[in-house]
Amino acid sequence: MSTKLRIPSFTEAKNRRQKVRAAGMNPNFWYPVEYVGAVKPGEIIEVTFWGKEFALFRGQDGQLRAIENRCAHRQLKLTGGEVRGCQVVCPYHGWTFDGDGRLVDIPHELFDKNMPNIRLPDFEVRERYGLIWLFPGDRERAASVPMPEIPELEGPNAWACVPVDFTWKAHHSMIIDNVSDFTHEYLHRKYEPFKNPRLTHLAVEGDKVFVEYDTEVAAGKLYSSFVPRGSANTSHMKLCYEYPHQWSNTDDWIKHWCCVLPIDERTTRAFFLFYYKQLKIPFLPVGIPRRLMVPILGIANRLLMRPLLEEDGSAVEAEQVGYERHYDAPVAELSPAVHEFQRLTIRKWEEYLAERETQQTQRRLPVMPSA
Repeated sequence: MSTKLRIPSFTEAKNRRQKVRAAGMNPNFWYPVEYVGAVKPGEIIEVTFWGKEFALFRGQDGQLRAIENRCAHRQLKLTGGEVRGCQVVCPYHGWTFDGDGRLVDIPHELFDKNMPNIRLPDFEVRERYGLIWLFPGDRERAASVPMPEIPELEGPNAWACVPVDFTWKAHHSMIIDNVSDFTHEYLHRKYEPFKNPRLTHLAVEGDKVFVEYDTEVAAGKLYSSFVPRGSANTSHMKLCYEYPHQWSNTDDWIKHWCCVLPIDERTTRAFFLFYYKQLKIPFLPVGIPRRLMVPILGIANRLLMRPLLEEDGSAVEAEQVGYERHYDAPVAELSPAVHEFQRLTIRKWEEYLAERETQQTQRRLPVMPSA
């Protein structure tokens, strides 16, 4: 039996660490799945949320649509087919589905039968902040569930932001632990994005875990040369695990969101949106002109942010391997913040499982005739 098969499932877990490392994420939230420019009119791609595959396509009208990635006929992936107009065509028999998942055409003989009344599940999709967002749960809930709100990235005076993303072989909870807990300062001793952190605040409010650190933000030489320390207080940072994503705020000057897409039990795509009120020209007390912020951030991402975040990626991937080998080792976590992050992840997954079980039970109950 392989090591992976021996890892405890969520129901088999004996402690919080085992439970959180087996927890999924509640699909009734908004998750980023791709960049807006990655799907052009007439194109179709597959995206995956916790093992479930979706066919995401953009019709010739420019609108994005998402349906379950399978043909209802022989279950081939629709992403192997093509987009015609605002519909997707299966590559095998040409069965055609619209953006609502309805079967609208069968090009071959029907053998004197009526057109089958078939509809695949469809899902709500939005475009915001340069990303495509999917609501992989119950579609009727999508309108009432808020997306991450980032007002700084909208309007004529939007802050500069160039998102970066990574796909890491690690469970989503490991990434949340990593980006929200600053005890891993040692990992970043080369770049020093923060230095000498001290946890000063920890609070749980509903589906949010708030933490604050006294720390030297952007302490590294390259980092610090861009930060206008005369204007921004870089000695304190606020963070929040706002389920299912995470954000930080340094004096309303430097902000970021880390939005996770759990692909499966050991694979997660993470989108990082760092945005800045203002940066300065290195070694000069002069702000970078707004029109130059985006190209400069693109360069900074390649030279600084990507190498920095790759350190996090290497760490969480190594943690995943270590957990799979030593899942039954004694728990040795000291940070109270990590404990709260994990409790929230577990609670939200338990809530989803309980609700799903209730729905399945209700569907199994016989319908009683009315009096």
